[in-house]
Amino acid sequence: MASEVSREGHAEAARIISAILEETSKRVIGQEPLRRRLIIALVCDGHILLEGVPGLGKTLAIKVLADVIDASFKRIQFTPDLLPADLIGTEIYRPQEGRFEVRKGPVFANFVLADEINRAPAKVQSALLETMQEHQVTIGQETFHVPEPFFVMATQNPIEQEGTYPLPEAQVDRFMMKVRVDYPTPEEELQVLDLVDRAPGAANSRRVVANMENIAFLRTQARSIYVDERVRRYVVSLVDTSRHPERARVGAKDLARMIELGASPRASMSLFAGARAEALLNGQDFVSPQNVKDIALDVLRHRIALTFEAEAQGVQSDEVVRMLLESVEVP
Repeated sequence: MASEVSREGHAEAARIISAILEETSKRVIGQEPLRRRLIIALVCDGHILLEGVPGLGKTLAIKVLADVIDASFKRIQFTPDLLPADLIGTEIYRPQEGRFEVRKGPVFANFVLADEINRAPAKVQSALLETMQEHQVTIGQETFHVPEPFFVMATQNPIEQEGTYPLPEAQVDRFMMKVRVDYPTPEEELQVLDLVDRAPGAANSRRVVANMENIAFLRTQARSIYVDERVRRYVVSLVDTSRHPERARVGAKDLARMIELGASPRASMSLFAGARAEALLNGQDFVSPQNVKDIALDVLRHRIALTFEAEAQGVQSDEVVRMLLESVEVP
């Protein structure tokens, strides 16, 4: 009986995921890895950071995901003159009543899009910290809980672009994944032109295919995915090797020369939860080492600090993560 319930649950999860992917593909051409990562972060109760040059559809992908799920959605355009109160809210004095009134900010929504988050200075970026981690906001002397589920999706331009600020390490670490968005293929770009050429409004049509109950169901199903002890140890070994590269099975000397600071415990938790969600999206009822490897790049690339020597040589964090994957024995 339990196995039948499990099979039915996985079948229903597959239906919901398929419906979301299919509906989002109608307005977001290509970018399937990006759309899958958005669903994984949502299922894992995490937050996601998308990085890429302007015009690649980062904001569109997030907006479309919010459109196909029946949830409240707010977009915050980060600018250099933005204030923390513009995000979380503030107190307004009502002289005729002799009291202060709390006006909540746009973070009070299920889906929050922090667009071009690195266009604002650090104090504004840090205003999201408590909300992302604790799912609550302090305004004056009162604490308010944000709606559940709460999902922050942020976009940023590469920091070498003019007018951007690097995100503080504490802020970056609170994102479950950092996904780099690349240019579409020529075939995909032709499909984008076809989409633009349709009747006005056709490209922006909205059809809701999931709700908050469905998301809660997916989260329950993901937690039911079996993870063998050897896979758990593999997750921990990957993260631990980033902190102690001298323990690497191969390439220890090169890794030690490149890594200044390894990944935090949040990396282990994100790898563990993300591998389960990846298995769920693939229709598996157990986590394989390949599921861990498939999401490792997005989970670890922003959590490993490179040495000055590595940066001077133009080494990218993605290269270091790939070396880590090669240096740790796969169960």
